[in-house]
Amino acid sequence: MNKRISVLLLSLTLGACQAMDESRALDEAERVIAEAKQQQLLNAMVFIDEQKLKQDARALDRLSESERAALPLAGLALVIKDNIHVAHMPNSAGTPGLKNFVPSRDAEVVKRLRDAGALIVGKSNLHELAYGITSNNHFTGPVQNPAKPTYFAGGSSGGTAAAVAAGIVRAGLGTDTGGSTRIPAALTGIVGFRPTSGRYPNEGLTMISQTRDSVGPMAVDVATVATLDAVLAGEPELELAPLSRALAEPIRLGVARDYFYQNLEPEMEKGIEQALAHLARSGVELIELSASELAGLNHRVSFPVVLYETAQLLPTYLEVNNVGLSAAQLLDAVKSPDVKAVLTDAFAGAITPEQYQDAIEKHRPALQAYYQGLFTRHDLDALVFPTTPLTARPIKGSEETVSATETGLGPALPTFPSYIQNTDPASNVGSPAISLPMGRSEQGLPMGLELDGPVGSDRKLLAIAAHIEAILKERSN
Repeated sequence: MNKRISVLLLSLTLGACQAMDESRALDEAERVIAEAKQQQLLNAMVFIDEQKLKQDARALDRLSESERAALPLAGLALVIKDNIHVAHMPNSAGTPGLKNFVPSRDAEVVKRLRDAGALIVGKSNLHELAYGITSNNHFTGPVQNPAKPTYFAGGSSGGTAAAVAAGIVRAGLGTDTGGSTRIPAALTGIVGFRPTSGRYPNEGLTMISQTRDSVGPMAVDVATVATLDAVLAGEPELELAPLSRALAEPIRLGVARDYFYQNLEPEMEKGIEQALAHLARSGVELIELSASELAGLNHRVSFPVVLYETAQLLPTYLEVNNVGLSAAQLLDAVKSPDVKAVLTDAFAGAITPEQYQDAIEKHRPALQAYYQGLFTRHDLDALVFPTTPLTARPIKGSEETVSATETGLGPALPTFPSYIQNTDPASNVGSPAISLPMGRSEQGLPMGLELDGPVGSDRKLLAIAAHIEAILKERSN
């Protein structure tokens, strides 16, 4: 283990925690409230309970020094995506039918954050029902990108990403079905993590797929994400030592150009090649390989699973939570045309039970075996590629298609499949994945670099991500 990396990882986490400890919680709460009001045109937040936030902050400030030191997230202000239950806060999931639904209990992930000393600020905006990648919500309004207002922030966790990128908070929670933490993280210039499926509890979520959905922490840096991961996973040891023990040199990253490097806009292609060259100069081993079968395998799992499971989950969710409306009424009230179209297909039985069983019992295991094979055959620590083939685009007119180039002069591409191209496989496999800032285009638009690891390698992947993050920051300095 390289001593410099070990010291770096430890200092990153200690620095993040020290910043929280040295600030009075009430001061931080008041700062967040003021910042959210100042940047309300971003439309990142849909609900803030100022009174409750200040109350919780005062309670934290009354703790003794030793009591506060025992809380790993003491004073860290977090925003929560509005499809994750927070007690006594509306949980609209960005859709009119749920606008009056107020859960009485925190989701388990939120409870774990509170127990660790975090301050829950409020609920963040999202793509309606988490069914899209732009966060252009026709009910709550679109989330704007802090890097370039009037451009979309990515989705579906766009509100959390925008709140973090704009400096309202240091971190928050999103959910990820096909890239919904990583895509907005990449497009706004922050860190977004999807854990191995099942690592965090999914109780208390407005879910659209029990197979693919996962809560995902999003933050300004890997160190904060790593601490959140430990809390959310219920790990007893919150120090970063497990990460440093998991990391050995040289790091071996796979480069599969025949899948993950296709359909890149010129600026993205330039950005990833420069990043790879810098990683190689810094001692990272890059292994060229083929993933030629990935597209077909992934296609046979992706939509068959999510469409079928949505049609089962949403009616049950409405009934269990006594929302007081049917699935048909929920669908009828949906405002975003892209979401209404896909949900109409789902509820109409676009995927048959037989197709779903094939996807779950045959095609998904084949995809998982193929993905794992990429790591084992080539002795890889992770795969590396651009999180999205494209940078963000203007909100207006982005529902169906976007331009292939930043200038808007390129050919039209379908929005949804273009942006999930690289993030979707990890969601279907259930493997951990993380997006890191990779720099900016000539127009000032953030670009993301993704690392995918084998199933169960979450802490090792976070260690690798911290090392890559440091290398990329060195390049920009």
